[in-house]
Amino acid sequence: MVSSIESSVGTERKVVTDIPGPNSQALHLRRKATVSAGLTVGFPVYIERAEGAIVVDVDGNQFLDLGSGIAVTGIGHAVPALIDAVSEQVAKFTHTCFMVTPYESYVEVCEELAELTPGTFDKTSALFNSGAEAIENAVKIARLATGRPAIVVFEHAYHGRTNLTMALTAKNMPYKDRFGPFAPEIYRVPMSYPYRDGLSGAEAAALAISIIESDVGAKNVAALLIEPIQGEGGFVVPAKGFPPGLSKWTTDNGVVLYRRRDSKRILSHWRLVRRQSRGRGTRPGRHGEGSRGRHALSGSDGTSRTDERGPRRRTRGHLRWQPRRGGGRAGHNQDLAG
Repeated sequence: MVSSIESSVGTERKVVTDIPGPNSQALHLRRKATVSAGLTVGFPVYIERAEGAIVVDVDGNQFLDLGSGIAVTGIGHAVPALIDAVSEQVAKFTHTCFMVTPYESYVEVCEELAELTPGTFDKTSALFNSGAEAIENAVKIARLATGRPAIVVFEHAYHGRTNLTMALTAKNMPYKDRFGPFAPEIYRVPMSYPYRDGLSGAEAAALAISIIESDVGAKNVAALLIEPIQGEGGFVVPAKGFPPGLSKWTTDNGVVLYRRRDSKRILSHWRLVRRQSRGRGTRPGRHGEGSRGRHALSGSDGTSRTDERGPRRRTRGHLRWQPRRGGGRAGHNQDLAG
């Protein structure tokens, strides 16, 4: 199938007016009159349509879409198969709460997540509308499952902008300033940052664990929430061995381990994976991302696997730009699988 972009707007950059153009400027004046000033502007042009990776503004200028909906429109704009699927769905019905009137497509997504999730145990999912909503529910699930109050997060982390997820987020500006007080029982520990701290993954994990045990107490921790690659803190890649060290500690202490992908990565969805404890049956475990545009509390991590078959690596060659530092220790470029 020939994509519509090839036959209409093309793929070239095309600038026909000043930026922003007169039509974008006029729309911006209308925006200032009626839209809250709390919604900032990243790029001062107003989009009219988009196809593939090209956006066309209201003045006829064409740009390569590097924003890509905060990096979540990985398949591009106006994909024919997606247009057909959406059109077919809205022609049937547009919205219903699954808890009030259920429907088959929700079940199909959960079935696919169950197939993708490693392990032979039973797997169930709940789908949510956003990352923040998924995290809030993940925290509730962990607290209910463990009977414990504390949630451990990491320096430089970003987890959302609701009250609870602002508490989980490390960065004050622009996310948290003057919005407190925040939810209690949130504890922050150092993230492995080999480019700056010079620690091996095992050393960084031991440091974080020692702080958790001394300041919080392992028996009080419901969940540990971590981004395998941080994006708001400067694209921080932990040293090799850091995630496995944390994973072992959570397994040994009955703590739920959530792993979420950074919001800047393409198709940033959620999966909440349940795994089998070593010799202790099944309990909640590792988290990653996932499901067809909705955020799911279930599914495959896609980065590493720690079930009975051992870890699985996935090379990130495009991240391997930073040289090793610290006498042979893992550098800023190392893979997370550990």
